[in-house]
Amino acid sequence: MKVLILNGSPRINGNTTVACNELKKGFEENNVECEVIQIGNKSIRGCMACRYCHTNGQCVFEDEVNILSKKFEEADGLIVASPVYYASANATLIACLDRMFYSSHFDKTMKVGASVVIARRGGCSSTFDELNKYFTISGMPIASSYYWNSVHGRDKEEAYMDEEGIRTMHNLARNMTFLMKSIALGKKAYGMPEKEIGPATNFIR
Repeated sequence: MKVLILNGSPRINGNTTVACNELKKGFEENNVECEVIQIGNKSIRGCMACRYCHTNGQCVFEDEVNILSKKFEEADGLIVASPVYYASANATLIACLDRMFYSSHFDKTMKVGASVVIARRGGCSSTFDELNKYFTISGMPIASSYYWNSVHGRDKEEAYMDEEGIRTMHNLARNMTFLMKSIALGKKAYGMPEKEIGPATNFIR
């Protein structure tokens, strides 16, 4: 089993790193390989709708996105973690996810996804919902904990004081491990679910 964690914070060793490190610890305790990559401090621009990826299978921009796409393809699960800005995720992370999910053409069905959000006070729920939409449009089951996957803290490493948030990360790692292993067993026993594919529709008549 392998999990890729994307740290969407621009701050080095901030509270998002605290959450990612606790997740990594939980996965490693369950013998799951885990790689954490910080992308919130990178210069990643948004999609420009050039459609280069439709014929070439990767984004036209040669940056971290194409590298992450390959790591994502090899992983059994993906976690995206972000600080909360104006009740939304960090814009760099969103630009990265938009391009990574759209430009990569491998089948993401039944890879397990989870989002983690970190805030001083408010905006966690809206950011959590925003990030989960990348998984639900891709046929990816979402791993949950015993509470929404959020941790609170403002100053550097203050998140360690949020005991419930830290426990939420530990439980998320355990639950996600169980879900990934269960899906792997299900694939062997029953194969993948059949997809019903048809024309894309809109509301213009």
